[in-house]
Amino acid sequence: MSIKLIEAKNLKKSFGDFVAVDNINLTVERGEVVGFLGPNGAGKSTTMKMLTGFLEPDGGEIFIEGIDLKSKPLEAKKSIGYLPEGAPSYSDMEVSEFLSFVGKMRGLNNNGSLNTRLSDMAEQINLKEVWHKPIETLSKGFKRRVGIAQALIHDPDILILDEPTDGLDPNQKYEMRDLIKKISTNKAIVISTHILEEVEAVCSRTVIIANGQLLANETPDNLGKQFNKKNMFSLKVANKLNNTQIKDIKSSLDYKKVTVKNLNITDTLILIEDEKENINLNKIMTQLKKHKLDINEANFIKPSLDDIFRKITQ
Repeated sequence: MSIKLIEAKNLKKSFGDFVAVDNINLTVERGEVVGFLGPNGAGKSTTMKMLTGFLEPDGGEIFIEGIDLKSKPLEAKKSIGYLPEGAPSYSDMEVSEFLSFVGKMRGLNNNGSLNTRLSDMAEQINLKEVWHKPIETLSKGFKRRVGIAQALIHDPDILILDEPTDGLDPNQKYEMRDLIKKISTNKAIVISTHILEEVEAVCSRTVIIANGQLLANETPDNLGKQFNKKNMFSLKVANKLNNTQIKDIKSSLDYKKVTVKNLNITDTLILIEDEKENINLNKIMTQLKKHKLDINEANFIKPSLDDIFRKITQ
């Protein structure tokens, strides 16, 4: 049975006349990694601040593991690890001092549990080389890692991460995504990001908001099916076609759009576009065999998350 670790109902938040969040509903279950997407100013950070108790909603309810965040904030927040935008910290502290301080604030003590978690953070987040350096001397990437470590220090059931890989180099991003995938089986994780490949790499569900309103809430695969109204199928054949052959192929392949393009003296690309669920592979292969074409490649072309994102938010 799935367990809702986060349940937000009808969230609303305004700043003066500006409506930042307009009636958003969101649930996140254990084992889910939800990618939270939207243009700048869409309401992502405001929503995350409300989910973590940093901002109080103007309307709506938030339950953390079934606990009302408004009436029992301290109890609810024990289950949350939060990496806010900018990863604030006490910059004059050494990394080890800062994480020890956060651990104690989170209820860990010196009977072994704190030292164990500090050791875990140094290893998992790759902080050993800066462990005894002041945070203010660190690069942006290492500061981000320290921010992630403070969110994880108490091993919470829920992680709310605002741009977790911001400032990391490609190797560090890979390591962070790998860590998120490893720990996600027992947690509910919400990630705000502008990096769409990150959503495809680690997220089991995609939530898209714009102008404070929720526009999509689907798995990445279902998102493509729901918001892309056409299928695209490409074939590469080991033949150069003349104009008569191209005309015959287009007429025999009775689809909305058929593009035939000679790539070089030996290869030709055939691109077929039509409405969803309407491309019959057997029919295509049969027709091409009639023209005695040798098929080298055949692929369905899925819309990219970039394309879907632009289509939804514009």
